[in-house]
Amino acid sequence: MNESVPIHRAPESPIARQVIALAGVFQAAHLADSLARTGQADSRAWETQINATLETQPPTFESIYGGHPNNLRIGLETLEAVVGKRQVNPVVLRYGFSIMLLMNRLRSDNAMMDDLGGRLERIRAQAEHFGNTHENVVASLGEAYQQTISTLKNRIVIQGDPSLLQSPMMPERIRATLLSGIRFALLWHQQGGRRWKLMFQRNSLKRALDEL
Repeated sequence: MNESVPIHRAPESPIARQVIALAGVFQAAHLADSLARTGQADSRAWETQINATLETQPPTFESIYGGHPNNLRIGLETLEAVVGKRQVNPVVLRYGFSIMLLMNRLRSDNAMMDDLGGRLERIRAQAEHFGNTHENVVASLGEAYQQTISTLKNRIVIQGDPSLLQSPMMPERIRATLLSGIRFALLWHQQGGRRWKLMFQRNSLKRALDEL
């Protein structure tokens, strides 16, 4: 029997909350790359991303990512490497920044935002019946991404093993993962995050990461 994970209160600092949201973006990028190349994804990270996508009306900031920063460990480690100017998989980096670009395009399209919101509400009802990570729910999330985000300019082209990319449910899993990245990118923007700030707030981001 799994022990329940304690809720850790999120820092009140806007920069720290931006770091947590950015970790979700880069965790999605990492998982998309891992799925495309190996067909595998860290189960805790995967569940965190899907749960966050379905948490459209979170009671607290912490509830979005399950209440513990370790749920975003892969994303935090990736972000730490980015901020520290250490070597990062360039594909993961490209996916991460592409997700943020697509989020900005989505924000400027009110009709698409409303459409996506309605789709997520219907998928939430589906998840209550089947469970958040059930194949049917993941397929619906992948379809929501395909019919909304995928129609925007600058769509993300996934690199990986062609046989894996064509295997059953893999396109849906990858699209659902990218949708989770959009969810965290929106959260980052809501907390005051902006792309230009990433260049000028490197030290502040590093301090926030060290505290987490």
